[in-house]
Amino acid sequence: MDTSHHTLNDLFAQLGLSSDDGAIEDFLERHHLSGQEELSKADFWNDGQRKFLRDAIAEDANWCEVVDELDALLRH
Repeated sequence: MDTSHHTLNDLFAQLGLSSDDGAIEDFLERHHLSGQEELSKADFWNDGQRKFLRDAIAEDANWCEVVDELDALLRH
């Protein structure tokens, strides 16, 4: 079991997205979640990304903290 601490950059790389700080800032400027919208159901993810995000939370995986961080950042 991988117990390492994952960063936001790691998460973006895992999702197949550009993971440098500038690319993450651009992503956060272009994408937002509203109200009770679930992170994994947002229309800007592909099916594989949705599954990864859904599983990370459902399984309380070692990715869940950084997935929660992304969720919070997308709500600002």
